Amino acid sequence: MKSVLLCVFVVVVWLTSMATAAPRPNIVFILVDDLGWSDPACYGHPWHRTPNIDRLARQGMRFTNGYSPAPICSAARASILTGKTTARLGFEFVTKPHAGSQQLDKPQPLEAPPYTLNLPLSERTITERLAALNYQTAFFGKWHVSQHHKRYLGWDPKYGPKAQGFEVAVEDFGDHPYAWGRKTPANAPQGMIPKDSMIERSAAFIREKHDRPFFLMVSTFYVHTPVKTRCRWLVDEYESRIAADAPNRKKQLEYAAFVEVLDHHVGTVLDAIDDAGLRDNTLVVFLSDNGGHPEYCANGPLRGSKWNLYEGGIREPMVARWPGRIQPGVACDTPVIGYDLLPTFVELAGGQAEDVDGVSIAPVFDDASWRPRRSLLWHFPYYHPETDFSKARRDIGVNDFATSQTRPQSAIRQGRYKLIYFAEDERVELYDLETDPAEQHDLSQAQPGLASEMNQQLQRELHQMHARRAARR
Repeated sequence: MKSVLLCVFVVVVWLTSMATAAPRPNIVFILVDDLGWSDPACYGHPWHRTPNIDRLARQGMRFTNGYSPAPICSAARASILTGKTTARLGFEFVTKPHAGSQQLDKPQPLEAPPYTLNLPLSERTITERLAALNYQTAFFGKWHVSQHHKRYLGWDPKYGPKAQGFEVAVEDFGDHPYAWGRKTPANAPQGMIPKDSMIERSAAFIREKHDRPFFLMVSTFYVHTPVKTRCRWLVDEYESRIAADAPNRKKQLEYAAFVEVLDHHVGTVLDAIDDAGLRDNTLVVFLSDNGGHPEYCANGPLRGSKWNLYEGGIREPMVARWPGRIQPGVACDTPVIGYDLLPTFVELAGGQAEDVDGVSIAPVFDDASWRPRRSLLWHFPYYHPETDFSKARRDIGVNDFATSQTRPQSAIRQGRYKLIYFAEDERVELYDLETDPAEQHDLSQAQPGLASEMNQQLQRELHQMHARRAARR
């Protein structure tokens, strides 16, 4: 009897504390695909029109040193969902339809690890942790952390979102070209952007009546290739904005229209939050999963692109809005990374996540100058592109609009400095990102002590995480 009374007392105390605590926010996480750091106008793009992303930035905090955990899709998503580095997860590349290993057009010095197909069900995701804290959870869009089922990006029933804690999850390509098949739908009328069913589902979920806080992950397919739009009127409008001699001009035109369509869909989600009267108690986080595709996206002033560990491949547009907690119009240069989101969301929901690599960045919402004492880490033990690797250009530059050779590499950032380690010849490059964000001046020879110290820490952390390495043939 005493034990029963004690249990009742504990539950009453817990419920009382929950009732008297500050309201826990709804969390809407908008994860976009392949959007480059400088693509939104609020990040300095000279001709892209992104009024809704810009609105989000005006109303919240714009991170200038926000990072994806990986330069490639599946690895980044797995890391974000678990709060762990790709090195610890052993999920460093994109998933595939079947098990296997990389087969390049010509043998290279190192052999990459076998493909990882599925995020293990033993990993506790953001969703499972928030569900345990009585959050309703929903997912719409691109999953891509399980092997393809029946079609490209098809959700594997054993490893799909519902297997990883999402209560509501609907598979839907929306109006992205993935959904078109072999026949492109009719062009949209002048001035109209077609509705996207995946985005509409997300907006409808927001507008529903909720008896508890919710976590919604809006995982868009935009602006991933194929870069095609039904809004030909938008392409025409960009004709006068892009110089006649711009490199890859036709692709840049299509891409600019594609970015604006993405922005329109972001606006649909933001409008749904306002329509439901939820703006004041909803944290919105916007992030891209990796850098832009080099044939479409400039990525400048940053070097590199999607697939490599220069800044253009991993530094991303990241915005957070939470009225009353985050002051509007703030630019924050604190380095933060996608695997910080899990501990952040869990803390704001009233829990604590200790078994992760990320740290809660909730303090930065109150003080943009806050700096956690830690390093950021990336690990990519693969080659890219997988086809025609030997035909890709060797050098990785700034705004070269070409796919380059990415070789097995790892990186670490400590404060203003970033070191990249190249596994083939164990060479390192060191950059001061405060004075050289374009990574044009390698300091490894000028500051050998710092380079050696950072490399030792990188290797030590990779060893502690049991990171998979590309092996010598």
